[in-house]
Amino acid sequence: MPARFLTFIDAADDAATYPVNRLLGMTIASNATLLLKFESSIGSFGTDGAAADIVTLTITADKEKDVMKAIGEVIALGEKSVVIVCDDVTSEFLHPDILSCTIAIDA
Repeated sequence: MPARFLTFIDAADDAATYPVNRLLGMTIASNATLLLKFESSIGSFGTDGAAADIVTLTITADKEKDVMKAIGEVIALGEKSVVIVCDDVTSEFLHPDILSCTIAIDA
């Protein structure tokens, strides 16, 4: 599989792009909230490897499964090397039920 990256932009000067092999998992945190956990991009991995960045996607209520499936499909079957999952600045979203995102970097 060619290299593939997931991009998230939550403000004009706040963005992150992760290689898909750094995605540790997706978790439904609550209704309309999906957490994507990535190996830390700039922080220390520490002795236990626990450092992680969290991207929080706000999505349409009860559409968590659809969004997780869309992300999984673009990782496995997508043709683009860089995929915009969420761009709050230009309102570009991988799936129509993604509404916004926030990025928390573990530095």
